[in-house]
Amino acid sequence: MKWDEFRKRGAEAAEWAADYHEGLRDRPVRAQSRPGEVLAQLPAAAPEAAEPLDDILADLDSTIMPGMTHWQHPRFFAYFPANAAPVSVLAEAYVSAMAAQCMLWQTSPAATELETRVCDWLRQSVGLPEGFAGVIQDSASTATLCAVLTMRERALDWAGNRKGLSGQPRLRIYASAEVHTSIDRAIWIAGIGEENLVRIPTNGPMRAMDSDALRDAIAADRIAGHLPAGIIACVGGTSAGATDDITAVMEVAEAEGLYSHVDAAWAGAAMICPEFQALWAGVERADSVVLNPHKWLGAQFDCTTHFLRDPTTLVKTLAIQPEYLKTHGADGIINYSEWSVPLGRRFRALKLWFLLRAHGLAELREMIRNHVAWADALCKRLEKLPQIEIVTQPFLSLFTFRLSAPEGGESDALNQQAVNEINDEGRIYLTQTRIDGALVIRFQAGAWTCTKEDVDVAYDVIRETAERLCP
Repeated sequence: MKWDEFRKRGAEAAEWAADYHEGLRDRPVRAQSRPGEVLAQLPAAAPEAAEPLDDILADLDSTIMPGMTHWQHPRFFAYFPANAAPVSVLAEAYVSAMAAQCMLWQTSPAATELETRVCDWLRQSVGLPEGFAGVIQDSASTATLCAVLTMRERALDWAGNRKGLSGQPRLRIYASAEVHTSIDRAIWIAGIGEENLVRIPTNGPMRAMDSDALRDAIAADRIAGHLPAGIIACVGGTSAGATDDITAVMEVAEAEGLYSHVDAAWAGAAMICPEFQALWAGVERADSVVLNPHKWLGAQFDCTTHFLRDPTTLVKTLAIQPEYLKTHGADGIINYSEWSVPLGRRFRALKLWFLLRAHGLAELREMIRNHVAWADALCKRLEKLPQIEIVTQPFLSLFTFRLSAPEGGESDALNQQAVNEINDEGRIYLTQTRIDGALVIRFQAGAWTCTKEDVDVAYDVIRETAERLCP
């Protein structure tokens, strides 16, 4: 394709995108295809000769689209949202057209300096104090890995990168069982090992880490000759919104001299609303904080903001400067590749800049407040149904419930059947999780185009399913 043809085809793609989004309510939320169904329609080898673009686009509609789950659907109530506001999609088109490699200041000064500015805008909007610096990572998994690597190197006096972990004391990282599995992966990749991720018991309605148990675990590890390295706290855990008492955790981290990381990947977006900031009181004392604008704020994936109270520890952990990556004759610059695991970096700041300017914080706050209010109202309506038990009360826009099995019935099987039937029916999409060992159903409102009427549809679907399965 030449650029003169791209003019025409790009306009057609924009029309396709608008039609796709306008018609989402008419599609089932979750893909209805069976395993292997799409693969069977794809040729086993790549074509030798070029194929007409019209044929490729026809196959997109006939083969690929039926196998897609529609994450931008207004009734996507599963997992957490992965929103893509139209202005963010537009920004990504400009980013793709420029195709810049933004690894160093000199490889695109505007990309680096815009990243510095929009991260500071977001820092201010969520109430983090002056002095925190931000960087845009691809995902919270990468931000958490950066934090774990920093914990490791700081505890080992930066000897891990140089000498490896052989012969070093066993490093220990502390977190509750409510943290995301990205923490487990970070522990694996950092070479610390899953056995050294110490799970701290939780208590209370927020399922928060027991700070006394945390202190005891650290003391026991020191006596055993292990080396405590860091603590990972969560705000808005994936299963049911579990949230640690950040102030209590930070007091332990400071007393023990441990690096602290707060995972607020989903819930952190809500902190643009001042009334929700109490949920992470004490976060200003953390060393590292992550939140995802690509979840609840509407920035197209991937776009994670990683805030650091002192970025020099992260840079000391990750920076590497061969001669070909040095910038001579420029003082005071930032090379964000030294703040990230990958060297290569996309121009992610542009979509955040477009988003914040085109919608403003007031409009984004209104969206989040609506989602929280609608989820709370739905929870109250479901609570009145005799077949429904609310398991965890709403944390922001997330709560869990289950169908009450008839006497002698198998509750887990019943609730899994309910989830399967709801998702196969297609009007809404929900996912399951486990709370204290029991299988429950999650509901989370967060789709960019979600309305109160869409949440009302969720009530109808859940009620109809409950009445059918528990007459």
